Amino acid sequence: MRLAMKPERTSEGYPITAYAACSALGMTSREVLDALYAGHCGLGANALALELPFATALGALPAALPHLPSHLAAYDTRLARMAMLLVHELGSALPDAVHRYGAQRVAIVMASSTAGLETSEHAFAHSLRHGRLPETYSFAQAHSFGALIEVLRALSTARGPGYVVSTACSSGNKVFGCAERLLAAGHADAVLVGGIDTLCQIAVRGFHSLGILSAAACRPFGLGRDGTSLGEGGALLLIERRGPGRARLLGVGETCDAHHMTQPLPDGAGAIAAMSAALAQAGIQAADIDHVNAHGTGTPLNDEAEAIAIEALLGCQVPVASTKGFTGHMLGAGASIEAVFSIAAIERGQLPQSLGASPLDPKLRIQINHGVRAARCRYVLSNAFAFGGSNAAVVFGAST
Repeated sequence: MRLAMKPERTSEGYPITAYAACSALGMTSREVLDALYAGHCGLGANALALELPFATALGALPAALPHLPSHLAAYDTRLARMAMLLVHELGSALPDAVHRYGAQRVAIVMASSTAGLETSEHAFAHSLRHGRLPETYSFAQAHSFGALIEVLRALSTARGPGYVVSTACSSGNKVFGCAERLLAAGHADAVLVGGIDTLCQIAVRGFHSLGILSAAACRPFGLGRDGTSLGEGGALLLIERRGPGRARLLGVGETCDAHHMTQPLPDGAGAIAAMSAALAQAGIQAADIDHVNAHGTGTPLNDEAEAIAIEALLGCQVPVASTKGFTGHMLGAGASIEAVFSIAAIERGQLPQSLGASPLDPKLRIQINHGVRAARCRYVLSNAFAFGGSNAAVVFGAST
């Protein structure tokens, strides 16, 4: 097994100055976080009316999305509308960063698994009915990963380096590693990071074909769990070189164990290496972690391997929660919104519950949150593990 490790760093990290989020729990960060801490599950009926020959619980956005302005009409997809919703919630933070540093010094790094696939599915269905693609459909502007960057550049006026990371479910954490490298190398003074994904036929049917999609709301770490649930939405976070922040990005660890196309390494070695690298770069010890935001998909193999990895590195006393029982697995966007959940735990001094984990699988010896917990939270470790053995862990810390 070959593991890519990152050098240690013991600085104060980089400030995260603003964030925005949307998911099945709500259309704004406030709505999302209030629903999370109130214990409201966002998984339910097939709100997007996807034609599916099987039952499953999906986490669709709870309200309609606004259309893009006329000058961006060619890019007007569900993915792009989510991007605009999130940019608007960031308010003045993003344009202020562009003004302070200059447009060329603000980079954009996004995560996505689906990109504009949902729009392409509708275009293909149109071609089956009418013998041609819709006149308004453009692969480059509707489907491609680059279209998301173009939309965000147009909405933010940021003109620094821009690209999309697509390593399946680790993408939303790997963007933080990209941001660190851009800042450390002097290529940017601020980086807009995040992830956005939409529900679509290929993703939902694909997970079902693998036998890892639950017919009901997923139950990460729960006894009798039988698979995951899929959701949509995303998050944006603004990371700057200096200044005060809502929290700080302290460390990122990335590994690839390449064990299997879809199954995790049973002993969790790749996950342990990623978490260890994140801790080393943050300059903290395992005992310093106050909370773990687990990847926790609700599949039997993933949850067991992750629990083994957490126990091996952090022990059995650190509080652990997976929030996918609230939002569903948001694929490439999942770790991005879970970064917001991690920061909220620091800001609020409250740890979220792991919805659906009760009764707990007795084989798992880690400490799972069965309810919201008040706790002094200085350091949070957030995990994201993907198909192909791609692992990424991030340490967030309280502002100093």
